[in-house]
Amino acid sequence: MPAIQLTTAERKAYRADAHHLDPVVMIGGDGLTPAVLKEADNALKAHGLIKVRVLGDDRAIREEIYAQMCDKLDAAPIQHIGKLLVLWRPIPEKAPAEAREDRGAGPREVKILKFSKSGLRRPEVKKVQVMGNQRVTAGGLIKRAKKRVASKKPG
Repeated sequence: MPAIQLTTAERKAYRADAHHLDPVVMIGGDGLTPAVLKEADNALKAHGLIKVRVLGDDRAIREEIYAQMCDKLDAAPIQHIGKLLVLWRPIPEKAPAEAREDRGAGPREVKILKFSKSGLRRPEVKKVQVMGNQRVTAGGLIKRAKKRVASKKPG
């Protein structure tokens, strides 16, 4: 029995969300192998809602595969229609990456306004990607920031 129990309304919503999805895992003649389970687990971690295509003709075997997948992957069964199986599992929270203190500023997007010479037209808006070691001059040019040199004067 799968660990996740869904209400009918939740299952209906997930069925609607899965309608446009393509199968990401295919189960061939070898059946439910560890490699298939690993791929399905990776797909559930990445997407949460997946479709699986079973290439066998026997409905009883497909139902057994469906139940086994739900049990082993701790996923909720959403739909079994024909040779397609739909599974759902919540996407796990990703741990935030540790911020390095020696890191500089990252890239940022800056809007540059260029006014017309006559002043009658609208100013031209240009979006530019500025890296951490760059700056925008008053004229709208991008210059790389130079390292500050300490004074050579004694004292």
